[in-house]
Amino acid sequence: MNINASIIDQRVSGIVEAHPEFLPAGGDINMHKSAAFVLLCMQTCLDMPLEDAGDLLTEGGNDAGVDGIHISEVEDGEFLVTLFQGKYKVHDLSGEAYFPENGVEKAVNTVKVLFDPARQVNLNPRIAPVIEEARSLIRDAFIPNVRVVLCNNGARWQPQADHWIEAAKHDFGDKVSFVHVNHDNIVGMLQRSKPVDTALRMSGQAIVEDMNYMRVLIGRVAVQEIQKLFNDFGDRLLERNIRRYLGLHSNRVNLAIHETLRDAEKSDKFYFFNNGITVICDKFDYNAFQKSDYTVQIKNMQIINGGQTCKTIQETLNEDVLSNAIESAYVMVRVYQLSESSKGFIQDITYATNSQNPVDLRDLRSNDPLQKKLALGFEGLGYTYKRQQEAGSTGGKVMSSLVVAEAVLAIWRKKPHHAKFRRKDHFGKLYDEIFSNLSAAQAIMAVLIFRAVEQLRKEANGNLEIAFLPYASHYIAMLIGRKLLEDNALALTGLSHRNFQQILDQFQDQKQAYHAHAIQQLEQALKACYGDRKISLQQLSATFRRGDLLEMLEEA
Repeated sequence: MNINASIIDQRVSGIVEAHPEFLPAGGDINMHKSAAFVLLCMQTCLDMPLEDAGDLLTEGGNDAGVDGIHISEVEDGEFLVTLFQGKYKVHDLSGEAYFPENGVEKAVNTVKVLFDPARQVNLNPRIAPVIEEARSLIRDAFIPNVRVVLCNNGARWQPQADHWIEAAKHDFGDKVSFVHVNHDNIVGMLQRSKPVDTALRMSGQAIVEDMNYMRVLIGRVAVQEIQKLFNDFGDRLLERNIRRYLGLHSNRVNLAIHETLRDAEKSDKFYFFNNGITVICDKFDYNAFQKSDYTVQIKNMQIINGGQTCKTIQETLNEDVLSNAIESAYVMVRVYQLSESSKGFIQDITYATNSQNPVDLRDLRSNDPLQKKLALGFEGLGYTYKRQQEAGSTGGKVMSSLVVAEAVLAIWRKKPHHAKFRRKDHFGKLYDEIFSNLSAAQAIMAVLIFRAVEQLRKEANGNLEIAFLPYASHYIAMLIGRKLLEDNALALTGLSHRNFQQILDQFQDQKQAYHAHAIQQLEQALKACYGDRKISLQQLSATFRRGDLLEMLEEA
């Protein structure tokens, strides 16, 4: 028995016992364990709560061989689709069984079919709306990048299956990548919080300086050192965002790094083309008697900026076909030794060096006065507000800042399309709009309304009579919030800790009626847009994504 395979099997069994609501109804233990394994892979690889991963599960009949699917937001005219296909050996925990070749072949064929908007394919109600949403984006000229994650509790597929993938590259180019994830990878990702104590070899001279009770080292490092570092420690070097394990989104910056490293005429100038890597640590030491080429001992090393650069270097240099062109390629590295008392300063550094990457801003905003006041307000009403990304799930009376931002923007700020499709801006460009003048009572009520709407959507999964339901949760929640205030003759400012429980009780008693009323309003708005003609799922997806209905709903 493989120890890592055994660890994963324990986790899979735990999901089956604790969360049967996420698993296919009526399945046997083998089916449930297979689905639970896919859930664990999505939760770990996408770095999300289990309940969110549960909403991505598509396993069942007519699923085109896709067990789970995730669509990212549009960024720079592109979006990323991650497909998961799982193969779980329930009775074989040796960790040696290969991923089946026919599974790889099926995955290749699936990609060919699913992302052609003109192709007709029969899909189950769990996956069809998601695929048509992706197709709708493609029709609107957004470019898809597809990442296929083939996961099992065994070994990678045999070489024959690579021929299917290589042949597919003639059709897909660099827009599709295939990634293998198994029990070893998942255990490694789950252990990512283990500190990294290592040595980093600098090249040439370096600057070392003490500044305000902190130490700074700035120098250059050969890209082969970065490759070795990430081959040895992987994403444990990154402060968070384990999604980077799955391979890089083929954006222009990463492709430029990749091409520069491979270009014999440019690779020796890589140092000048790249912004470098920022490292924080508890302590670094080096031999001060040397004049250059230091070997720096680093304790608790973390890369807070330049993770994409590091991963691109690793993947590029790990390619078998790479020439010796990169022997003289270097990257600038800044190492900051910061004391335990400098945690607030660490946040400031991370914010300053990553402010172009809004996905990280949730944690960086966590010490903002607005966030701290909300946490106090939540506590006063008997709820818990999670300002930072940390272990443990939400639900019940525990609410994360991510969900609060999404619910508030949709319901009280009346921008449901931005709430769903601009999540990366929630703690960036939209932060002040969302959190300014927001009370804890308003935030909690928004989350409870949104949760109820999402729960009703999941219960109605497969209800073909309301085709727009998979796309409309944020709109429905907005309409419910508006109706709730109207019924109590309140402006939003009138919702406070004083009347919170009364309004909450009213909503819980009448949520089915509120939901039905919102559905009716949306049906009327859609009819005003399209008349009596049949609306395809692609059209519905585009309509809710663009916010076409907002003006009509305001008049309703």
